[in-house]
Amino acid sequence: MNSKKHRVVVGLSGGVDSAVTAHLLKAQGHEVIGIFMKNWEDDDDDEYCSTRQDFLDAASVADVLGIEIEHVNFAAEYKDRVFESFLREYQAGRTPNPDVLCNAEIKFKAFLDHAMRLGAEKIATGHYARVREVDGEFQLLKGLDPLKDQSYFLHRLTQAQLSKAMFPVGHLPKTEVRRIAAEIGLPNAKKKDSTGICFIGERPFREFLNHYLSHQPGPIQDERGRTLGQHVGLSFYTLGQRQGLGIGGVKDKKAARGGGEHEPWFVAAKDIPNNTLIVVQGHDHPLLLKPALVADDLSWVAGHAPTDGAAAAKTRYRQADAACQVGFDAAGRLALRFPEPQWAVTPGQSAVVYDGEVCLGGGVIAEALAA
Repeated sequence: MNSKKHRVVVGLSGGVDSAVTAHLLKAQGHEVIGIFMKNWEDDDDDEYCSTRQDFLDAASVADVLGIEIEHVNFAAEYKDRVFESFLREYQAGRTPNPDVLCNAEIKFKAFLDHAMRLGAEKIATGHYARVREVDGEFQLLKGLDPLKDQSYFLHRLTQAQLSKAMFPVGHLPKTEVRRIAAEIGLPNAKKKDSTGICFIGERPFREFLNHYLSHQPGPIQDERGRTLGQHVGLSFYTLGQRQGLGIGGVKDKKAARGGGEHEPWFVAAKDIPNNTLIVVQGHDHPLLLKPALVADDLSWVAGHAPTDGAAAAKTRYRQADAACQVGFDAAGRLALRFPEPQWAVTPGQSAVVYDGEVCLGGGVIAEALAA
């Protein structure tokens, strides 16, 4: 952190990470204002919706820290910019990552714009990531806690957005963040981390999607075309899924390569034209392992694509960096090739490219390739 003092607007979510973010900035002498973002209104009084409690927690934090807090409603922007895209992707049989789009379109666009109207010079969030300026270029770096690094979700941020962003907890392990919160008496020091998609809360995911997506049941087949059961609609499944298939008791006595008679079943593919879900037995079945992919809807932190060559990439969050070769196809799509095949590469998810600790950007996986 540099020594210059700023007027910083902090996104206070009600969680411990953003609370400690606000504390650290105030301790460094910055003028700190808190903003609580409400991004979802449907089912607002539902048992799964924690917005009301989250705001009370955020307000309690602001009171302890002695800072102002404002409640801002971005639900309309969220529905237009994030949720509609989310539904389109699921309806097309892909598995989107709305948290990536939420960061680019809401937290670092709608929220940033609002903060600038309040006279902010910087905005800050509780993300586990870091920003470094090198020769006038802003780099997005991984958070130092490898178990909490969230650069994957921030890979669509631009130079303009990063130039205004601060991530004060990005250099800390989560254990230290909780220790600081307890030490200064924050009321949410022991609050459980939120899980899942921001607007769904802890509700069953299939139940949630069922309210918004049309669906048509169809056959579940193995790779040899044998029907093993019925799916409830292709939108409700993702590649690599093991739970909720309803075929746990089905055994394949002539198991294909990579499987065995008592191996669990996994979703390996979606045959969209025929409304068929393809499953295989065994976590390491060849149909689940792909050595290459192409991605589109590209976004690069530096404002330009990296050069072809060796790099590393993640095809899903919480995955270890995988060595790869970066290239581009004739259509300008990102083409990644991996020496070690990657498991359950899923269209709709993000492929994010790294050069060591530097997140370069990436795109949305369009297709996993067998070669």
